[in-house]
Amino acid sequence: MSEITLSSLKMPIEGMTCAACSTRLERVLNKQSGVKDARVNLAANNATVDFDRGAISAGEVVTAISKAGFSVPSETVDLLISGMTCATCSGRLEKVLSRLPGVERAVVNLATGKATVTAPSGVVSLELLIDSVAKAGFVAEPAATAAEQQAVLEAKAQQRARREVIQLVIAIVLTLPLAMPMLLMLFGIDATLPAWWQFALATPVQFWLGGRFYEGAFKSLRGGTGNMDVLVVMGTSAAWGLSTWVTLAGGAGGHLYFEAAAMVITLVLFGKWMEGRAKRGAASAIRALMDLRPELAQVERDGVLIEIPAESVAQDEIVIVRPGERVPVDGVIVEGESQLDESLITGESLPVSRGVGDTVTGASVNGEGMLRIKATTVGVESTLSRIIRLVENAQASKAPVQKMVDQISAVFVPVVAVISLFTFLGWWLIGNDLQTAFLAAVSVLVIACPCALGLATPTALMVGTGVAARHGVLIKDAEALERAHHSNSVVFDKTGTLTQGHPSVERVVAVDGNDARLLQLTASAQQGSEHPLARSVLDRSQLGGLSLLPVTEFTSLPGRGLSAQVDGRVLLVGNRRLMQEHNIGLGSLGPEADGLEAEGRTLMWVTDNSAAEKLLGFIAVSDPVKEGAAEAVAELQRRGLLTVMLTGDNRYASQMVADAVGIDQVISEVLPEDKASEIEKLKQAGGVVAMVGDGINDAPALAVADIGIAMGTGTDVAMHTAGITLMRGDPLLIADALSISYATYNKIKQNLFWALIYNLIAIPLAASGALNPVVAGAAMAMSSVSVVSNSLLLRRWRSSRS
Repeated sequence: MSEITLSSLKMPIEGMTCAACSTRLERVLNKQSGVKDARVNLAANNATVDFDRGAISAGEVVTAISKAGFSVPSETVDLLISGMTCATCSGRLEKVLSRLPGVERAVVNLATGKATVTAPSGVVSLELLIDSVAKAGFVAEPAATAAEQQAVLEAKAQQRARREVIQLVIAIVLTLPLAMPMLLMLFGIDATLPAWWQFALATPVQFWLGGRFYEGAFKSLRGGTGNMDVLVVMGTSAAWGLSTWVTLAGGAGGHLYFEAAAMVITLVLFGKWMEGRAKRGAASAIRALMDLRPELAQVERDGVLIEIPAESVAQDEIVIVRPGERVPVDGVIVEGESQLDESLITGESLPVSRGVGDTVTGASVNGEGMLRIKATTVGVESTLSRIIRLVENAQASKAPVQKMVDQISAVFVPVVAVISLFTFLGWWLIGNDLQTAFLAAVSVLVIACPCALGLATPTALMVGTGVAARHGVLIKDAEALERAHHSNSVVFDKTGTLTQGHPSVERVVAVDGNDARLLQLTASAQQGSEHPLARSVLDRSQLGGLSLLPVTEFTSLPGRGLSAQVDGRVLLVGNRRLMQEHNIGLGSLGPEADGLEAEGRTLMWVTDNSAAEKLLGFIAVSDPVKEGAAEAVAELQRRGLLTVMLTGDNRYASQMVADAVGIDQVISEVLPEDKASEIEKLKQAGGVVAMVGDGINDAPALAVADIGIAMGTGTDVAMHTAGITLMRGDPLLIADALSISYATYNKIKQNLFWALIYNLIAIPLAASGALNPVVAGAAMAMSSVSVVSNSLLLRRWRSSRS
């Protein structure tokens, strides 16, 4: 079987303790032949690796991680297998699964019809396993749902957390007898423990409970760099080693530092425990989204209603959703009507009415009606899966400012070690005793902490993007968030962004007075178009009971209209620009048309190029302004942003909408291909431009803008091009998206400021002898906790409307 490789891989990493670890692993992965880009997230404890397809295998990536001193935890996937008839079948399938790259072990049990596959987490996808089983001639489906697999992972995390708590409690119990004499000395009570007692209490703390630091330090040094563990090990080992030497020598004339070493280890363990709790809180957004996935679905198969895992629903199957249940798939209602609560997907607070023909989104909650839904999008392509994937990618990405942090982290430990050495030599050479010099040097090692620097950016990103997703704002990556923060101009498309995007026909004016015939011809010409104006004409013709005529030679003319052959006529349907290009005069209809356009109507002119009298008439369409558009524009202006409307519509209709919502500047009658150049002009004038759109013709402008914002009610092309996607067509979400980006970026700056200031102040204080190792250890432990806790304050973000 040929080697199967992946173009992108995301996997959890174990063994990272600080920013130096993540920086080193990222450097190692990026050096691998065939790796296009690798991003390591300390806060999320994972790595995302992009490959040149076929150049490197997933197993080789895992091997590189192991050689760097870290590990990828294994996961086990159970599959139910159909179609096996004998031991030969199970043996052949076992070989097929075992040969998949990255698979550590595969066992197929003929009696139970189950296959168990063990592989590093994230390396072998469920889709790949099911596809491989299918190619071998069998059928596989998950034995456990995604929710159950997530529950297993969370159970393991809770088990690790409990183990950390037990170790912390033991460390405290062993350290308290060492620390109590120090406290009693403040009251003049000498309760110093004998040296061997101190040795007996401190040694298990140093090497058993603190063993994780030695393991981390060894792996880091083996990889050619240093991390926080190296600093902790150097400082505490020096204190324990000197104290042990004095104890073995009988204690004559020497001071013991067992209590300092044990207290530093205990305080760092306490800090790591608190940091872990805070990091789990920062990652809660993904867990909350995964919890939205229903575990089971009621599906009609061969006239029988059966219950299956929601993941196993196939496209076009009919799913039954009872009142109060969560919709398991994206689909279209084929029977029934109800109110659906989509708040956890789109952020929309009120339930929405849905009936036959309406689309529904998986994970929304059904109200009072029974629904039969035809599944349209299942598995990894469902809306919820795409949201989870987008949020995960955003949390795994790095903001540009993180590059500076990575550079600092890479040299941090060696610099601190040199400072510690010079601190020792300085105190000793100016005439102080070795004890004073030793304490100052150990304090420098213990108080320095690259963890706070490494956590400053990713934790803020994790919380910020999670908060945004809960409010219906999906941020593509950290770079999009940072660019949004710098925006000083917001450019709006008109139709579907500021207006409802569902225009309606107000007037039909035919030159010969036969308005119904004009409407029939125009609707027939546009029956192949999905443009909102075309839909309005088609809807009006359907209301009037008009039959559509056959259309041939349909040609779209972007930014102008269309041409088509209908009933032997060569029709042109479009705007004034199209009429001018074909030298068609508006005749007696001109004044009436001018009046309608001045009132904000959009006109579609219709001509018959095969007739002597070419002009047939026009159709006037109106598109009401969205509720909340004026409030959204006012909020952006209050923040000091320039608001611009960029549209292909006529200047009269455009100006009417602009006046209604308070837009600062209008650029109208722009062809789709020219929208991008208009954005470039604004950028050249000093603008940092955020472009808001929803259509295919907006995609080039969204790509050219500094930050593209796509309305989620629009096309997939616009959503893929944009850096930010709004899950519902509410203009007020635009201000919310920028507000979240401001809040998140400000939190990143706060975290970086305090992390840098902490080290800039703490290290000189420790070198000056103002801090002892115990105080230094407590300060170091709390620095990381304070950074993560500060990021968690982003959870308090609220929309300007709330």
